[in-house]
Amino acid sequence: MLRAAWHPWVFVSMDKLDTKILDLLQQNGELTAAEIADRVGLSKAPCWRRIQKLREAGVIRQTVTLLDARALNVGTTVFVTLKTGNHSAAWFEKFVRAVREIPEVTEIHRMSGDVDYLIRIVVPDIDAYDVVYKRLISAVDFQDVSASFALETLKYTTALICSMRVRISLRSMSKTRVESTGC
Repeated sequence: MLRAAWHPWVFVSMDKLDTKILDLLQQNGELTAAEIADRVGLSKAPCWRRIQKLREAGVIRQTVTLLDARALNVGTTVFVTLKTGNHSAAWFEKFVRAVREIPEVTEIHRMSGDVDYLIRIVVPDIDAYDVVYKRLISAVDFQDVSASFALETLKYTTALICSMRVRISLRSMSKTRVESTGC
């Protein structure tokens, strides 16, 4: 089941061909509809319509090109945990504005547990991180900021799995597991 982009609780149906198409597109977003159709056993037009349906449903958000961080001299990855003593809406808006203006920040996650936020930053080296750090702490007050530098990336992927399909009823808002399937 796919979540329709226009409502977070409405899902549209997805079958094994759709998951195969998604898997192929995640491996190579430059494949043409004809190439995908050939690999999944469809003709070009029905395959293209399925891809469009997946786009319209918001399952395919966009097609991008992945770049090599080392080749662009931003091969140092820093994971920063942040704690704040202020959880007001005004603080949050200020925080979001600040991190959106820092291009080295590539991910921001609001967390449960001991830390409030986890940020992924990519920079050329430790000195460049220090510049980003100073910019961040000058923009917003934090209770604690802690950084860890990745020594080695053992796995990195942008591909998502389609391991559980869920149907959600608008009437009952209850979740029912339909089936497990891989992309």
